[in-house]
Amino acid sequence: MSGKFDISGLDDVIHGRVRLGIVAYLASAEVAEFTELKALLEVTQGNLSVHLRKLEDAGYVAIDKSFVGRKPLTRVRLTDEGRAAFGAYLKAMGQLVEQAGGGGDG
Repeated sequence: MSGKFDISGLDDVIHGRVRLGIVAYLASAEVAEFTELKALLEVTQGNLSVHLRKLEDAGYVAIDKSFVGRKPLTRVRLTDEGRAAFGAYLKAMGQLVEQAGGGGDG
């Protein structure tokens, strides 16, 4: 194998399966409700909360909590920083695939 095999560009905050799902979905959906993400990703409320907190702490998502009537409504959107991090993640993943010889021509 020639060249350097480099996984350093893979953002650990995004790389987890659930967090990657959240970021990928928000990249196209712009905004999603908590319940929508919970159903889409097939995770528990607690599990989703933990992953959203990690993304929020990194500055990758913004969370807006409000009420509709007496019912809580939590909406999540990707921040500019999160969008840039996701783009960098995708680029690093593409380079990793190339390094592994998975360019699709094989």
